[in-house]
Order: sequence, then C-alpha cells, then structure tokens
Amino acid sequence: MTVRVFIVDDHPLLRRGLAQLIDMAGDRGLAMAGEASNGAEALARIESLNPELVVLDLNMPDMNGVEVLQALRERGFSAPVVFLTVSDEQTGFSAALQSGANGYLLKQSEPDRLVDDLLRVASGEVVISPLLTSALARAMRSAGCSGPEGLEGVTPREQDILGCLGRGLSNKRIARELDITEATAKVHVRSLLRKMKLRSRVEAAVWAARHGMVPDEPD
Repeated sequence: MTVRVFIVDDHPLLRRGLAQLIDMAGDRGLAMAGEASNGAEALARIESLNPELVVLDLNMPDMNGVEVLQALRERGFSAPVVFLTVSDEQTGFSAALQSGANGYLLKQSEPDRLVDDLLRVASGEVVISPLLTSALARAMRSAGCSGPEGLEGVTPREQDILGCLGRGLSNKRIARELDITEATAKVHVRSLLRKMKLRSRVEAAVWAARHGMVPDEPD
C-alpha cells in the first residue's frame, strides 16, 4: 500500500526538500499527494485529495498548525497528522497535544530516521522525537494535564500497556507484543487513560517517558 503524503509548510525550501525525500522513499511505500504553503490552501487541497498522511508545520502565519489540525478534525478528516517542528520550543505544544496529533518530529532529523518515523505514524503508531519529550512534558505540566504522581489503581497489565504507549506502539503492535487480541489492547488503553485522567495516547506516551518507563534509544 502506498501512503500519499501531503506537506503543509510556509517555507518553500523545506517543502521541496521534504518532497524530494518522500519521492526517494517511493520503494518504501511513500508518495507525494500534494503540498500547501498556508492553512487555508491546505484545508481546500486536503479535502479534495484525501491523503493518507499529513505533515504539518507548527508555526505558520495567519493560521498555525494547531488551527489547521483542529479544522481538519472538525471536517471529519481522520488520517494521521504529524507535526514537524524546527525546535523543542514549548509554545503551541499543549494545544497540539489536545488536538490529537499523531506525532511530533524535528525538521533536523536524519533523512532515513524521518522516513522511518513517517511510516510508523502512517501505520497507526504515535511517534515523538526523543529530543521533544522534555518539551512536551513541560507543556503537559503547564496545561495542567501531567497526570497522577503514582499509578494507584492501575493494574500490572495496564502498566505494561503504558510502557508500550511510551514507545509509541499502535494497538496492533501492543497486542502482538503482549500476546493479547487487538480488541483487548484497545480496552486496556481506554481504561488506562480513564484511570490516569489523560486525554490522549500522546499524553500517556509523554507521561511514561517522563517517569522512566521507556528505555533509552541507542545512539
């Protein structure tokens, strides 16, 4: 299956470079669906092209990335959307968390790693650049959504689920790793989020990373 990618960024050079990277990754299942330089153009073109993945800049004039994502979701667009940001700045992250993005990646990522992460997002995983974890954790604290200090009431199996969410795994990958059905994994995820008073899988992933439940990735 080919994943058609739509790029939204106000910098022409970045759009061109990312489009070239996606074209080069054609043998891995990525293809360009289109691009836009601003939010209004993006909304119109995404609605007509219906891509499988949207790569969205966080900071844009007139209409920022969070506003674009919120408008897409309000219009019923359900495909994965990943933010691609230039730094680990905190501004906008808390709103982005609440808007339900599927990933937060850095523009300075290595090309091969970026392709890997885009494919993971397209497959249903939540992917957060390790360098962004601390900024996302700060955003959660400032937004008042840091979750409980402990895991009271969370079962051992749900703690296993939390660790998997911290690694960004999809329900299918969680089911495979824990030897349970995908439906059971989905039930556990919902129960975990309810008990911990977290609003999304991304919040759970950041909580897990911040509390040492995710192993460090090799350099």
